[in-house]
Amino acid sequence: MKKDSVHIKYLITNERDIQWGLTVNSVGFQHIKPGEPYPPQNHPTRYLFSTEKGRVLEEYQLIYITEGRGKFISGNCKAIDVSEGKMFLLFPGEWHSYQPDKAVGWDEYWIGFKGVNIDNRIDKGFFSDQKPIFNVGIQQDIVQLYKLAIDAAKEQKFGFQQMLAGVVNLLLGYAYSYDKQSSFEEMKATKQINKAKVIILDNLYTQITPEEIASKLNMSYSWFRRIFKQYTGFSPSQYIIELRIQKGKELLTNTDMPSQEVAYEIGFENPDYFCTLFKKKTGMTPFKYREFTQGQNLPMQTEKE
Repeated sequence: MKKDSVHIKYLITNERDIQWGLTVNSVGFQHIKPGEPYPPQNHPTRYLFSTEKGRVLEEYQLIYITEGRGKFISGNCKAIDVSEGKMFLLFPGEWHSYQPDKAVGWDEYWIGFKGVNIDNRIDKGFFSDQKPIFNVGIQQDIVQLYKLAIDAAKEQKFGFQQMLAGVVNLLLGYAYSYDKQSSFEEMKATKQINKAKVIILDNLYTQITPEEIASKLNMSYSWFRRIFKQYTGFSPSQYIIELRIQKGKELLTNTDMPSQEVAYEIGFENPDYFCTLFKKKTGMTPFKYREFTQGQNLPMQTEKE
């Protein structure tokens, strides 16, 4: 089947688009045949570069290789082999170069963007120019997102920049998520973490300890705690507390059970501790939370005349 390259460049943005937090300036796909020069002659002039000299961009670009292989190098990353199933993020102001292997070529999707949303994610450490490569595998949902972005950029209907911003956010989310999952699968930790979650749910209202959970998994507690927190963002004990608080919210909202009984029901031996912890997590005491969620403390509404 013939693969046609698509280059949509110079997408304009107005002040309102910029206020949205993220704007897209280019999107496309290109099929590079074995032996074909790179970049090809139909590559957008603004983005042409010599693979020997490299280039520097004013925006971020997220590139996805769906077939073939090649190499990538940047100012903060030594030369790396990239192949199908890999994404890489280009950073504004950073020198970089990349190219397909001449013997096999490659297929690449890309989207270029900038804005305070992505800047904030960089500042918070979600993405780093020290680790620009993401191992996501061949994912149909990612390909469909790039195609959706290409179609939206072609049509440029009202609000197309907001739609494209949403696509970029999803692409970044997939890159972050799939890459993390891949690293845990390489450590053979995903199955163990999922098993730990089942054990926690089965024993949520008992006094099971994280150490006991690690023992059931035949893992040392220090290793179990470390990978569990990397995977979930919580230590095992914090994870258990979060689940209990969520169940407490449900009981306070949907039953008339006194808060003391709620505390016992969800595994807290000390109701006062439950009350203190609940207020710390929600900003409200259990009593106030019940009033709020059951609509008992809302202003009276008057009927229209």
